[in-house]
Amino acid sequence: MANTTEPAPPADAGIPDPIDRLAGIAPDSPLARLRAQRPEVARHAAGSYLALLEPDDPGGVSRREREAIALRVAVLTPSPSIAERHRARLRALGADDVALAAIEQFPHGAALAPREAAILRHTDRLTLEPGAATPAQIAELKVAGLGPRDIVTIAQLIAYLSFEARVLAGLRLLAEEA
Repeated sequence: MANTTEPAPPADAGIPDPIDRLAGIAPDSPLARLRAQRPEVARHAAGSYLALLEPDDPGGVSRREREAIALRVAVLTPSPSIAERHRARLRALGADDVALAAIEQFPHGAALAPREAAILRHTDRLTLEPGAATPAQIAELKVAGLGPRDIVTIAQLIAYLSFEARVLAGLRLLAEEA
């Protein structure tokens, strides 16, 4: 997960809301009509997705690091469809099965570089116990080479992905009732 310039992974072209795509919502379905009642939610979700996972300038958090965070959150929430999307995006960025397993099995998988491990420890913490983060843990991220803007970006990414997983779970429950 080196902090280098990397090619953009394939975008969810033509899909205004990636949550609809993950949920498999057909445009003419009852769930689509329900979601259409709150177009700002879909618009903001799509905007957050693009800003956090496909930014024009990834800054100090590389696209590969962003995708690793996304895969880890998907594993922890758990959300298999979100995990599969980010596995595919990591593969498009050159990750192999060993790298994917290290992310998914963290901290018990293959050894990761110190920066990668610090990012995934923080990901686990904010995903599972968001109120438990301490200044000392933020300092660990700084020691790993992340600046304040990067740390905020990581927190925003984790928050968005947790939101996405919860919305997806809710939509699936509604689809089962329909």
